[in-house]
Amino acid sequence: MPRNPLPDFIATTGIHLEGCDVVQTFGIVRGIVVRSRSLFGTLGAVLQTMRGGDISLLTQLCERTRADAYANMVSHAQALGANAVIAVRYDATEIMAGVSEVLCYGTAVRVAPRLARNSQD
Repeated sequence: MPRNPLPDFIATTGIHLEGCDVVQTFGIVRGIVVRSRSLFGTLGAVLQTMRGGDISLLTQLCERTRADAYANMVSHAQALGANAVIAVRYDATEIMAGVSEVLCYGTAVRVAPRLARNSQD
């Protein structure tokens, strides 16, 4: 039994996973979310803007949107049989006033723990 079994799913912005070997590559996976602010959220944000400082309503909206895009990417990878995504990136675009797209993407792979190599080989 390996000393450090892999978690169920791994995601990293790096292109390598320490202690693991990529045994299969599935290709690019992505999760996309297009979201708009509600009228109430916009009014609340305007009020927070007038007060100054952190606009928590928009921060929460952005965080939720990124989390949803990430979850969609992971689901896409798992549907292909991957147990990891490497080179994870985010991109965001304002499609129109008050409507933004958030894209989370990376390369879906299957990884396995690297076997200890015998130094005499």
